[in-house]
Amino acid sequence: MYIRSFSIDWSGEIGRSYVADIEAIRVLDSFTFQKNITFFAGENGSGKSTLLEALAIACGLNPEGGTANYNFSTYDDYSELGSAITLCRGISRPEWSYFLRAESFYNVASAAVREYNLTDYHARSHGESFLEFIQSVDVPGLYFMDEPEAALSPQRQLTLLIYLVRMAQRGSQFVIATHSPILLGTPDADIYSFDDGRVQKVSYEETDSYQITKMFIENRSYLLERLLRDEEESENESF
Repeated sequence: MYIRSFSIDWSGEIGRSYVADIEAIRVLDSFTFQKNITFFAGENGSGKSTLLEALAIACGLNPEGGTANYNFSTYDDYSELGSAITLCRGISRPEWSYFLRAESFYNVASAAVREYNLTDYHARSHGESFLEFIQSVDVPGLYFMDEPEAALSPQRQLTLLIYLVRMAQRGSQFVIATHSPILLGTPDADIYSFDDGRVQKVSYEETDSYQITKMFIENRSYLLERLLRDEEESENESF
């Protein structure tokens, strides 16, 4: 693997920043990657995307997405966690490193069109261009993805799953933050949950994404009736 592990030095300014208030990250001093595909899962605000972004920055990649050559910035609200991370790299270096986040793909696509004279991704739907851009890269590399399912239909998520498996078999390493029960089902991948104030390895069936989706599909009518009734009772109580 291109990144074998990393450690976090909490002795500097980062120890007094808002990142130190994120429970799962605050108790994390070191982490070791064991598979070519690693998923970060957890509820919104649990810290998975914050850590993913910091790892991409520690690797020299643009915080809003792209390669180290991309320097556009529209909001500059990323944490300083990346500067506190020390990477333990593998023997070989990746031919290609990329940080992909669905929310800022428009800017990444614009930069890619200019830099590599590619076809105009803006002429397609968000999901189509996002997936086409991912699949256009076919060299072994190091890839960070932040909630890629946000741009993809369930069918296209399955297409991405197949791509991840094939590229991992060729030597690529992926670190992905996701809520998708489809992507989390990728075979031979590690899943780490950021819930309950810690980072812990879990099985696919232990993830909230799987359990809630399964519960909804198998008990849709009952679940909706219960949720809507509880909501109505809560509103009546507020009056």
